[in-house]
Parts: sequence; structure tokens; C-alpha cells
Amino acid sequence: MQVLAHYPSLSGASVLVTGGATGLGADFVRGFVAQGAHVGFLDLNAEAGEALAAETGARFAWADLRDLEALSGTVVRLADDLGAFTVLVNNAARDDRHDFADLTPDYWRDCLATNLSHHVFAAQAVAGGMAEAGGGSIINMGSISWMRGRPGMLGYTTSKAAISGMTRSLAAELGPQGIRVNSVAPGAILTERQAKLWLTPEKNAEFLAQQALKFRLEPKHITPMVLFLASEASLGCTGQNFIVDAGLTLN
Repeated sequence: MQVLAHYPSLSGASVLVTGGATGLGADFVRGFVAQGAHVGFLDLNAEAGEALAAETGARFAWADLRDLEALSGTVVRLADDLGAFTVLVNNAARDDRHDFADLTPDYWRDCLATNLSHHVFAAQAVAGGMAEAGGGSIINMGSISWMRGRPGMLGYTTSKAAISGMTRSLAAELGPQGIRVNSVAPGAILTERQAKLWLTPEKNAEFLAQQALKFRLEPKHITPMVLFLASEASLGCTGQNFIVDAGLTLN
């Protein structure tokens, strides 16, 4: 995690990050803490969540975001401790691979529940508090995978494509209450999970060949965009999709 800019509007702000225990989410948590924000984060991984909370002082709550009925109560309890959230980063997702021929209705529903549905209901859970506070910022994490039509991950890419439309509709819905809604679409990000499951020298070379910028993207390259969109420096931005992909979608 690196902090390249300081945003006074984030100092003392209450921030909620979903899927915040590892990977991109953990870098977001560290980034907001470094800005002086009061940070709460949700995750299924209790061990990693508790370790990050001990490291940063952020407040961790275990949550299975597929349980939409329980989500609102978890958000309310965190807000009771940290104050009404004026920033929400909908980050939680899993880009699991699967063969189209093996796809089942139950697996499909689980893909949408894991990668899409909780974005809507987390936004619903914080919108009232944001409106009472005079506004806020919701940042939905998308992906360029759907723009590139990547095979072997249909549930994930379908969910991430839907996030783009959802972001625009929510921006129109919540804008009159001073709530901005944007999405960030990262490119091929080198996280610990990606390196463990899928990174090979051949795949690494492929990404570098296709990108305009010849370095591998890491979480530290995405966090600055998220901080900017969370802050009042981006007050005029809503309903937009911000791509951070080192030029991968140019091909």
C-alpha cells in the first residue's frame, strides 16, 4: 500500500469496505486508515480479517455477503460503532473459473450472489445514513474481464458487466440525496491469490505483451483511484466507470 495524496475530507470519515481482509480489499483498508478514516470491513476470512484489524486498527466483522437478510444488520452494527458510513467500497468478489458445460443453476445463482447482489443491498443499507449526513460516495469494484469477453468465468464476467449498469442506475437514483456512485474496473492485478492459482511465466508475459504499460499492476495501483473517488476531490464524478488496466483494453 502506498499513499500518494492526502484527502482532508477522508480524515474522520466512516468507511465500509466489503471483502476487505485480503487482496485489493486489504490494500483499500490500509489506504483509508492512512487517510485518517474510521474503517470497518467485512469478510468471510475471519483469520485474515482479525489479523488486518490488529495491524491497522480498523473494525472487522465476519459476514457471508450472500446472506442478504443478515447484511443490513451487520452494517447497522458497524455504523453504531463507527458512525454512519459516508463511503462504501463494494469490493467482495471471487473470480473462480468454471466450464460452461458444467454450469448448474445452483452454481450460477451462487456466482451472482457472490459477485453482484450484495452490492445493491450494501448500498441500500448505507444510503439512509449518507443522505442524513448530506451525501456520500459508493464505489463498486468492476472488472475489465467482461469488456474483453474472457472465457471460463461466465458467472464472474456477467456479474461485473451488470455492475456497470447498476452503477449508472444507482447514481441517478441516489444523486438527488448527494450520494455519488461510481465503479472502478481494474485490469490484471497481481494479488497473492492470483499468483497462487493462475500466474505462470507464460501468463505473466502475455499480460505484459498486451498492456500498453509494461509493468504488472498491483493493488497499490488501484487504491489511489478508490481514495480519489471516495474523497471530495471527485465531487463532480458520478455514474462513471474508471478503468485502471495499464492499457490492457486497448487490445
